[in-house]
Amino acid sequence: MADNEKKKVSNGSFESVVDVKPEGEPHVEEVEETLHRALKARQISMIALGGAVGTGLIIGSGTALRQGGPAGILIGYSFVGLICYCAMISLGEMSAYLPHKRGFAGCTTRFWHPAAGFALGWNYLMKYLIVTPNNLNAAILVINYWTKSVPNPVWMIIFITFIFLINLLGVRVFGELEFWFSSIKVIALIALILFGIIVDLGGNPAHDRIGFRYWQPPDGPFGIYKLKEVGGNVPLARFLGFWAVMVNSLFAYMGTELIGVTVGEAENPRKNIPKAIKRTFFRILVFYIGGVFVIGLIVPSTANDLFIATTQATTGAAASPFVVAATMLGIRGLRHKAILTLVTRAILIFVLSAANSDLYIGSRTLYGLALEGKAPKIFRRVNRMGVPWPALLFCTAFCSSRVFKYFVNLVSTFGAITWMCILYTHIRFMKALKVQGISRDTLPYKAPFQPYGAYFAIVGTAIITFFKGFDAFLPFKADGFVTAYIGIPA
Repeated sequence: MADNEKKKVSNGSFESVVDVKPEGEPHVEEVEETLHRALKARQISMIALGGAVGTGLIIGSGTALRQGGPAGILIGYSFVGLICYCAMISLGEMSAYLPHKRGFAGCTTRFWHPAAGFALGWNYLMKYLIVTPNNLNAAILVINYWTKSVPNPVWMIIFITFIFLINLLGVRVFGELEFWFSSIKVIALIALILFGIIVDLGGNPAHDRIGFRYWQPPDGPFGIYKLKEVGGNVPLARFLGFWAVMVNSLFAYMGTELIGVTVGEAENPRKNIPKAIKRTFFRILVFYIGGVFVIGLIVPSTANDLFIATTQATTGAAASPFVVAATMLGIRGLRHKAILTLVTRAILIFVLSAANSDLYIGSRTLYGLALEGKAPKIFRRVNRMGVPWPALLFCTAFCSSRVFKYFVNLVSTFGAITWMCILYTHIRFMKALKVQGISRDTLPYKAPFQPYGAYFAIVGTAIITFFKGFDAFLPFKADGFVTAYIGIPA
């Protein structure tokens, strides 16, 4: 594009030249191989529905219910779901128009500032260097439910080898496996939601129609959290319970931006990415909001079984509110075992799929950073199957590391920062289009509710992130404070 066709966009204290035309990407040194566009439409669509759905929903929702009550968990997940949807449509508009292989960190570099792109890329990479081994450790704990005859390090080696080989064989194999993983996730979630609806309507051993019974006091509609710490102030304790749900749900939605990473390897991304982004709405509505609504119907937030499950079995199937519901309703014998087996196997698939996706995202993020000169050049190398193998080896090396709880607590902070950067980059993108005289109506995908949706999501995410460590002050705990906020300046 000629210099006189470029226009300047104000960016705070400086002026940056922004070219929004797809062919105007910054020049990078040619490499022999590059990523292959081999992800098919059906794979992207199914990944959009079931990809990145992890234990935050099927297990973490139990803790959220205990803290916020049935109304609190429904409102909290709905509010954060709306934020997530706004972030995804912002990402979708940019990714469909500029489906390059640098990821959304490349968009941030282009439309905001190179320093912001550098910070976002490494922030996002750090998240997946932490969360990948965490998911593998969760898979080992699930295996321990069935047998402890095999040492845990052996299982760790098996799982690391499994996800490494899948990623090493190329995006075609990865996409096909994630298609089936996501399909199983979708089927399992639908089965659990149907189980909850049937139980609530009286399909249980006692033939008891529960309805909205657990939305009534003392079980609902809102939970009570940190009552003793706030001096017995019940209204404040109810608000803190609701706010704890907001923090919990932020973690549950993390990883939804996986679609934005796949654009560099998607077939016909300007056609397939908009379809995938649109399916995100139904995923949020049915699986997340529908799931927590059903959980709030069949499990009382004050149940002792729920308290025991969420405090003593925070990673196993017993912590799932669906299993708690089956236990409380007297569903025993083979039927109880079937439900427990279904949830346990679903959790194993969830965490292995998440670990597989995490390794994929981490390697592609590092590859994108290397393309822009923000990481060593060796990570730009790609084999004939389109796999950035040095980046893959680097990310795999972290899978065997021991992940402390303190580091895992940083994941939601890293994820929130990623969302805010995506949203602000989209605001800059829309401003660049306006300066260039390009109508958003001509884009392959035009995000609805913009720019108001982006501003709303930035403010909402920022508020949740700023106050996510509130319980570290009740009373003050130095370790809780550090892990809640150290990710922000980092």
